[in-house]
Amino acid sequence: MNYDVIVLGSGPGGYVTAIRASQLGLKTAVIEKEALGGICLNWGCIPTKALLKSANVFEYLQHAEDYGLSVKDPKADFSAVVKRSRGVAEKMSGGVQFLMKKNKIDVIMGTGKVKPGKKIDVTDDKGKTTEYSAKHIIIATGARSRQLPNLPQDGKKIIGYREAMSLPTQPKKMVVVGSGAIGVEFAYFYNAMGTEVTIVEYMPNIVPVEDEEVSKQLERSFKKQGMKVMTNSSVESVDTKGKGCKVSVKTKKGEEVIECDVVLSAVGIETNIQGIGLEDVGIVTDKGKVLVNEYYETNIPGYYAIGDITPGPALAHVASAEGITCVEKIAGHHPEAIDYGNIPGCTYCSPEVASVGMTEKAAKEAGYEVKVGKFPFSASGKASAAGTNDGFIKLIFDAKYGELLGGHMIGANVTEMIAEIVAVRKLETTGMELVKTIHPHPTMSEAVMEAAAAAYDEVIHI
Repeated sequence: MNYDVIVLGSGPGGYVTAIRASQLGLKTAVIEKEALGGICLNWGCIPTKALLKSANVFEYLQHAEDYGLSVKDPKADFSAVVKRSRGVAEKMSGGVQFLMKKNKIDVIMGTGKVKPGKKIDVTDDKGKTTEYSAKHIIIATGARSRQLPNLPQDGKKIIGYREAMSLPTQPKKMVVVGSGAIGVEFAYFYNAMGTEVTIVEYMPNIVPVEDEEVSKQLERSFKKQGMKVMTNSSVESVDTKGKGCKVSVKTKKGEEVIECDVVLSAVGIETNIQGIGLEDVGIVTDKGKVLVNEYYETNIPGYYAIGDITPGPALAHVASAEGITCVEKIAGHHPEAIDYGNIPGCTYCSPEVASVGMTEKAAKEAGYEVKVGKFPFSASGKASAAGTNDGFIKLIFDAKYGELLGGHMIGANVTEMIAEIVAVRKLETTGMELVKTIHPHPTMSEAVMEAAAAAYDEVIHI
């Protein structure tokens, strides 16, 4: 039962870490209490994208006439949509199982608890506990839906993202509390499927971490799609005594009561660090996060932490990158520390949102003199041909040196386009170099070149 590396948790941080460790010649095991792939593959990133694709297709069918096609009375089968999503998740989890076998990684099913002396106790579903030891223990236990005192989730009327993915019946009316990525993705899905959706956001703008112009554009698009968007508002209480829910919302104009079938609490996540033995080992935490150095070592030698339980962005691709960096350092390599200023974020509602680097406001507050270039998809031939004119590309450059400080996108398929901005920032490409980089025509990605040209007063198509 002795290993070089044991990884606690098999989400996109844990399983990727285990595979890279095995590739580096380290004898590796991964511990998982539920399903391989963790929340991301089973109840997060992947199944939500399957739901969103179904909603997207349904919208196309409803607007077939816009494309010169005739489709009579398309209907959504909600349970079939959910079933497809669950099938996609199961297939992906099975794929992780295959990768574990391929890479000769031992999968230990059960609940793990770290102990002093580089040991882990694992309790299986029958209550039997087995002790394992390793030279290096990597904790990757992830996070779960955050619960607020005035929004206690009961799994039926007040739900989290997990229940939102597998409701037995489609609600007629839904209130979504919180407008981060989880909130707006589910708001789009349910609205597109025919549910009457109200979004309640405490901050002045929805998707509040995004550039303000992107937030305003998404709000306009959502309202055009028929959603009610309430910003500068907070849910004070939810009365669930009757058949549905009565949601008391505090706004600048006073209190408003909204009746609905289901309330989705999408107010963020909290880390899974309770009951896993951190206190027994002496691992230091702060504000619900495990403190680590740039190579993810905790304060106790031989114990590491990656992913949502550490202070960085709670994103699947970040967890994977952190795990790879961690085990490469363990194996004696010299990996470059992750640049947290160049992490892309993607939100998969429609229109999609993607960004990396500084917002315009943040750049100015940091003291930069900026050049800002913006290109609307309404001026894009490809977007017009596709019938997806909503949105724009916005690029922020340092006026002095031409450094690309940030890229912000809203529109169709922009989550597939943001990687170009991440790459050019990594390569320290200047604004004029981007202007002179030939982009294929007709594509949505031309808007990147055009936005860069707009910043330097060389834009052609607007």
